[in-house]
Amino acid sequence: MSPGILGKKIGMTQIFNAEGQVVPVTVVKAGPCVVVQRKTPATDGYSAVQLGLMEYVKPARISKPAAGHLKKASADGIKFLKELRLGAHADDMKQGDRVLAEEFQVAEKVDVIGTSKGRGFAGVIKRHNFRGGPGGHGSMFNRAPGSIGASSFPSRVFPGMKMSGHMGDVQVTVRNLEIVQVDTEENLILVKGAVPGPNGGYVVLRRSKKGH
Repeated sequence: MSPGILGKKIGMTQIFNAEGQVVPVTVVKAGPCVVVQRKTPATDGYSAVQLGLMEYVKPARISKPAAGHLKKASADGIKFLKELRLGAHADDMKQGDRVLAEEFQVAEKVDVIGTSKGRGFAGVIKRHNFRGGPGGHGSMFNRAPGSIGASSFPSRVFPGMKMSGHMGDVQVTVRNLEIVQVDTEENLILVKGAVPGPNGGYVVLRRSKKGH
């Protein structure tokens, strides 16, 4: 049994459950995937599988070393690769195996890993939810960050200080999302709620470790 599956975020919509309630869901084009590499404790020191999302990619977009790596698993034309850890006694997966959406069941919990939308350069109010200062009466402390450290001691800015800078475009994991529906014909998985990233962005659906 695969620990997860790779896919692309299609977008959000809503469906009605058995009680007639509206449920917001995110549609993920999950798979088909192929096991590009199988890592074992004997050869690599740990147990894991490297999955590749099967989709059409121009050969020019894949480097020669990557193409040679994919050729070993007869998986030419794969661009998106991710490694997922396996349990101590998971020996049922091998190189070349296929991973499909039908392996996942309704009501199963998954962790969705993706790259958040890039927001560019942002100030402290947008980036860190600072409240800001008064907006009128001649105030010059409207959207400013305030003090970032004392001048006498320690005479420096501590690492990790919340300041303005690049916002978004980082890996985000949303845990314990419930699978609402699985379409095996179209390789679609509908998960309850929102997942990180833009429409068309790559995501990883990993079986939840803390949802049971």
